[in-house]
Amino acid sequence: MLTEHPEVEDSKKGARRPSKRRRSPLKIVNQIPKRRRKEIEESDSEKSSSPESWSRRSGLENHKIGRRSTKPGEVKTIPFNLIDSKIGESWPIPITVVNGVRPGPIVTLLGAVHGNELVGPQALTFLQSHQILGSGKSIDVGVMSGTLRIMPIVNLPGYRTRTRYAPDGRDINRFFPGKAGGNTTQRISSKLWNEIISTSDFIIDLHSAASGRTNLPHIRVNLAHSQSSMLARSFGTEVLLDGLGPKGSLRRVSNEFDIGCVTFEGGGANSIDSDAVQIATYGILNVLRSLRMIPGYPSSPRFRLLASGSVWIRSDHGGLLDVLAPVGSVIEAGEVVATVTDPEHARDSVEIKSPNRGLLIGMATHPFVTSGTPIGHLLPLKKGLNTIKSRLDEDDVLMLSGIMDDPIWREEETEDIDLQSSEDITSEGWASVDEPVFEEEDD
Repeated sequence: MLTEHPEVEDSKKGARRPSKRRRSPLKIVNQIPKRRRKEIEESDSEKSSSPESWSRRSGLENHKIGRRSTKPGEVKTIPFNLIDSKIGESWPIPITVVNGVRPGPIVTLLGAVHGNELVGPQALTFLQSHQILGSGKSIDVGVMSGTLRIMPIVNLPGYRTRTRYAPDGRDINRFFPGKAGGNTTQRISSKLWNEIISTSDFIIDLHSAASGRTNLPHIRVNLAHSQSSMLARSFGTEVLLDGLGPKGSLRRVSNEFDIGCVTFEGGGANSIDSDAVQIATYGILNVLRSLRMIPGYPSSPRFRLLASGSVWIRSDHGGLLDVLAPVGSVIEAGEVVATVTDPEHARDSVEIKSPNRGLLIGMATHPFVTSGTPIGHLLPLKKGLNTIKSRLDEDDVLMLSGIMDDPIWREEETEDIDLQSSEDITSEGWASVDEPVFEEEDD
């Protein structure tokens, strides 16, 4: 209930925290580039008042999408035409609107912007189940503040054909804010932007790795955008990758319009990773609690890894891949992460070794590789190794808090560990750049 917590209404667009648990600024040390570190520190110190629309004085309002209206205290699933068309398919997609009985922010949740990424649809379907949504449940519209909009399948044509792309073969997440009179993908992006995204206060966009890979569940965010940074840290997961996002991507354009937006990445395409689904679901509930939309306090991890650069370990040979280190593994420099064999030369095999000590946040899953194929997505580790090792299992794999029986509330401060930046890379394969870079982004 937003209006019953005056002590936490002093931050912009929902950066609300109980006064007894006031967080100190991010501990930014000298492994994030100096220019970027300054931007993040400045954004973290920003303070502003909540919008008037979030207070009791604004009164309760129906929530409208197009001509369809949802009353306060009502849950309604409505069709939303992905594209305007007088004849032919308009691809109506379902949007569930949960309109609380108290004023508050508008939070939009999206899945399957890429049609073959199924973790998002599964998590957002589970979020609407009777275990979570309903009277006396975690999301109870009778006590909720603000409005929650749930879109499990955005790219319905891609979902039905099991492909990442829109019907014209383009990536929706590279064409925001779109163009009403443009190509098919531009029109879809424009419709989404003008009627859904631009009217949101916060956005959580759920993704998975591209075909042939899998990702450790993590958040991608522009840490220098204060509302997005707050959203990312309130999600309650251990790995935050700092960056602007690809040009035309939802989170990059949303930030340009000062809308808080983060991308969740977990699992792989055309499959459902149950751990990623669980972490995404818990993370969304953490965010809603942090925004004071639903009762309770969010859970916190013991530490967060903040990274502004990464590198792919690549194969220099072709053949069949045998992965030895799963995602979440902490590996040493020179450790073998996979082998490549060629049935045409059955007596030969090649070991693929890691150039650095680091955390594997992505791994290839397709058995066929050629020279240059990315095998492992690595975050080099220089700091906080003892803290990280305290959360490894017997196979040296990171145990993520979203799948563990952690306390709901942790009184001690979460430790922020800043990992190696792109400035620190030498001949081992990283180039020096001014802007944080993640190679071959999936979002």
